[in-house]
Amino acid sequence: MRYLVKGRLMPGKEVEFLRAVDEGTLGRGSIAGDEYLQDMGHARVGDDGEVHWVEVCFCTIPLAEERPYWEKYFELLSVTDAHARGNCRDLNGTGPWACCDCDCTKKLEERLAQKWDAFLPKLRESAM
Repeated sequence: MRYLVKGRLMPGKEVEFLRAVDEGTLGRGSIAGDEYLQDMGHARVGDDGEVHWVEVCFCTIPLAEERPYWEKYFELLSVTDAHARGNCRDLNGTGPWACCDCDCTKKLEERLAQKWDAFLPKLRESAM
């Protein structure tokens, strides 16, 4: 399933977070592997500081495995379905693990990109 995640980077974590991204250690030890870096590569930030990204998760409880890795840096504000659950091929059994290469959230991700700035460049700019 794909989820729309909204979070706020915790104050004072900017440099540590950017170091984890740059060194490729963000999410190290997680079964999700490089997904954390991919997620942040697509993440968007609003003027209010909220960071938005779409994340794939196969856990029964959304982000059950990933949450501790994110909560090291972010206050997670919400985790909601990014599309209708009935249309998810992984959940309805018509395509196990289909979320890995599915484009079901393409329109949502395009709207996020049109609405807000890319998160990492904006964070680097403000952290300097």
